[in-house]
Amino acid sequence: MKKRYGGVLFASLFMLVVLRYGLLKNRIGEIYFLSPSNASEPLEWVHHALQPAVQNPENSSQVFSTDNIVSSLFALRNISNEEQKSLQTWNLLKHLIDHAQVLSNGVEAIKEAGNAWSSLMASIEEQRLGYTNESSNRRVKEKQCPHFLNIMNATEHDNSGYKLWLPCGLTQGSSITIIGIPDGLLGNFRIDLTGEELPGEPDPPIILHYNVRLHGDKITEDPVIVQNTWTVAHDWGEEERCPSPSPEKIKKVDELDQCNKMVGRNDTRVTGMHSDGSRRSSFQEGTKVRRYFPFKQGQLSVATLRVGMEGIQTIVDGKHITSFAYRETLEPWLVSEVRISGDVKLISVVGSGLPTSEDSEHAIDLEVLKSAPLSPKRSLDLFIGVFSTANNFKRRMAVRRTWMQYAAVRSGEVAVRFFVGLHKSQIVNEELWNEARTYGDMQLMPFVDYYSLITWKTLAICIFGTEVASTKYVTKTDDDAFVRVDEMLASLKRIKVSHGLLYGLINSDSRPHRSTESKWYISPEEWSEETYPPWAHGPGYVVSRDIAEAVYKRYKEGRLKMFKLEDVAMGIWIAEMKREGLEVKYEMEARVYNEGCKDGYVVAHYQGPREMLCLWQKLQEGNGARCCG
Repeated sequence: MKKRYGGVLFASLFMLVVLRYGLLKNRIGEIYFLSPSNASEPLEWVHHALQPAVQNPENSSQVFSTDNIVSSLFALRNISNEEQKSLQTWNLLKHLIDHAQVLSNGVEAIKEAGNAWSSLMASIEEQRLGYTNESSNRRVKEKQCPHFLNIMNATEHDNSGYKLWLPCGLTQGSSITIIGIPDGLLGNFRIDLTGEELPGEPDPPIILHYNVRLHGDKITEDPVIVQNTWTVAHDWGEEERCPSPSPEKIKKVDELDQCNKMVGRNDTRVTGMHSDGSRRSSFQEGTKVRRYFPFKQGQLSVATLRVGMEGIQTIVDGKHITSFAYRETLEPWLVSEVRISGDVKLISVVGSGLPTSEDSEHAIDLEVLKSAPLSPKRSLDLFIGVFSTANNFKRRMAVRRTWMQYAAVRSGEVAVRFFVGLHKSQIVNEELWNEARTYGDMQLMPFVDYYSLITWKTLAICIFGTEVASTKYVTKTDDDAFVRVDEMLASLKRIKVSHGLLYGLINSDSRPHRSTESKWYISPEEWSEETYPPWAHGPGYVVSRDIAEAVYKRYKEGRLKMFKLEDVAMGIWIAEMKREGLEVKYEMEARVYNEGCKDGYVVAHYQGPREMLCLWQKLQEGNGARCCG
């Protein structure tokens, strides 16, 4: 999908001008910026000592306890019937513990969820029993996820640097802008995006380590930017350097180079005033060769780290410089702090586009946004399960205000639910719990969200569509996908297939990615065959009820093969059912666009909240299924 970053480059330059001439006196949000002498305490977690007890047959080398996890996640809680509606698949996913090691980070996700859930339930119980006072109420107010954070005139620091706390993490579209001057003896500095400190671990994970070395290092004497990640389990990852020692191997992240090819190149241009008053560049003989590098000692720089779809982009003084692809388990929602240290005179730090929940107390259309209750006497024509991450508050609100307003959804003919894993941050989980209670359209998952575990959500959607609701068809989509519910219903009625159906953008001849550098890398141990069976792309596919029932049955029997690519996993499951005698109908829908939007769409993927609202407005105005932007 083509992504446009021109606006970001302009915004970086605009921010510099605004901050220089108007905002330096603004100290809003200062409570979130912590100097080294007043560093933030990590969130309070309920830590359970996990004693080895159960050995998973899938991997005999790993042993972990289930007793404490079960007591943390699945014990009876003092919650109301209304609150229980967001947990209707919770206990039915209990057996995921038995096979947690099959998928990467499965064990960690469930153990972390046990801690997070205990903390959340303790907080809710305190509020219910009235153990809150004016001071704690004020703290709760401060805990709300802010959309914007800033600190100005941040020039005094010691060797340990500064920390900007991000209480609700980052999400796609978030950005951190740092304005400062490299100074000191060397002018070297580093920016680290770190995660939560976990019990028993000496340091938090580093989702992005951005190290600027103005005078080089052991490998080169020239200025260089080094990017990397760090975790307790895996130590430092593989360095990515800019300029790259192997320019021919530079890859694209969000369709932008990992390292801008101009970094490190010779630049002999001399800029001067001409007689007509314009500035022009020219080359002169004898001019000393200089190599372009975005940071210079003693000169002001504006660096913006922007969260993209595939990675983090860095723009310096309006130019895109580097792109850093997310690495497994190190995702932007995990970021809880920005740490800046080294030889830099820091002027300001601004966090914008941060994930924030909507204040339901001031929503004029609140009742319209609440989901219609499921009727025990009425069967659904279609159930739609939406993948979402805990801090994607804006995306969920955009879905509620757009395609969840179709008449079929409002009347109860179609039901929609968001499937959301827990977050490591108690603040986010408290916001999530309040959101679930307010709108009644969410299903919380008994694990912390990681990309490698999204197949567990597919299972949960199948469970909801068969065990909780009675529906003819089950659809899976994402919170950045616009679904034309009316057209999807019309298509299902037109094809008249009620058994063995897989409807969507079918891929019948795809191969596993064998490159270890690919986000979708699959080892021969995970899938040994040369090709996958037919599968439908994840932004929007439909299965008939019998397939969803068979998925849940296989899970209960311990026969469901867990595969980290959830849409391919559904194709694998259906192929196994076909071998066992199910007559399968693969129904191709070319109007499901998995890489953006095209006019006439049934499903348009990668749509931000603004695009979603724009698409809905076009439909309401009678302009048809026409794309925005």
